[in-house]
Amino acid sequence: MSDVSQGTRPPLRLLLVDDHAVVRAGLRALLCTEPGFDVVGETGDGADSARLAERLRPDVVLMDLRLSDSAVPAGDGVEATRRLLAAVPGTRVVILTGYGSQSDVLRAVEAGATGYVLKAGPPAELFRAVRVAAAGGMGMAPEATNHLAGHLVRPEPSLTGREIEVVRLLARGHSNKAIADALFLAEATVKSHLIRIYRKLGCGNRVSTVKEAIRLGLVDVGSLT
Repeated sequence: MSDVSQGTRPPLRLLLVDDHAVVRAGLRALLCTEPGFDVVGETGDGADSARLAERLRPDVVLMDLRLSDSAVPAGDGVEATRRLLAAVPGTRVVILTGYGSQSDVLRAVEAGATGYVLKAGPPAELFRAVRVAAAGGMGMAPEATNHLAGHLVRPEPSLTGREIEVVRLLARGHSNKAIADALFLAEATVKSHLIRIYRKLGCGNRVSTVKEAIRLGLVDVGSLT
């Protein structure tokens, strides 16, 4: 009798995206102990994740939130997620991170991620998130769920990936021209971004904008030193 007739399902095909080889090895070893999972590929390159997803057609991608890949703006797993889903619509993406702020969770969900799990959490939490995401649900760690619940009560402004890049350069003291040069934009485009950022954050100048961005977790204070 065939597997299909017995009612068994094929294993879920998983793609790992993390710029630390040791982390990927640990994830692979962990996931391979769980029945019903098959790790079909891995990469440490956020830009390469879309190409791999197109070729391997995984059911679920486990995406690190922080990537050091310069080909993805700000080394951002959220931006890598957005690009991957544009290339391979319907793929389920679960974000993995060592920590998670409300703004990170919201950005991930807005980019199309259907899961958000802390690396320090129990393996069962990761396994559940993968299965729930693959089934079409939202596989969220309790911390992420709490952040989303808080957002429903007190919405915070949402900046686009490009606007966040502008804010982070602004926080480093860059002029409009320097921001334009760093992001390969026209200076007028940077000014337009700033106008939208001021409006979204409810700020009237550069200093208050940076302070608000830090409060929202959009800028890591440690990165400014």
